[in-house]
Amino acid sequence: MRLDKLLWFLRLAKTRSAAQALVTSGHIRLNGKRVDRTAQSVSSGDVLVLPLPRGVTVIELITLPDRRGPPAEAQGCYRVLDAAGGNPIAAGNNNAP
Repeated sequence: MRLDKLLWFLRLAKTRSAAQALVTSGHIRLNGKRVDRTAQSVSSGDVLVLPLPRGVTVIELITLPDRRGPPAEAQGCYRVLDAAGGNPIAAGNNNAP
């Protein structure tokens, strides 16, 4: 499945064109490698690093969706790997002198 279509199906982008713009920005990583092609192929087991408005999110694809379904169905297709949340850089360093 194409990466831009996957982002749209998983509801990580509101529109297909927004998903294409996110991919071509060059900030997405697929299995540790930078992606800039919207037609990049993805499969189950791949790990994606995504810069989303709420922060950087790391997900592992469990299964590829067949359609753009409801949010609960979309969220069942991937597992969030950085569920601890929060950005340690934004929190600041409390140990600084």
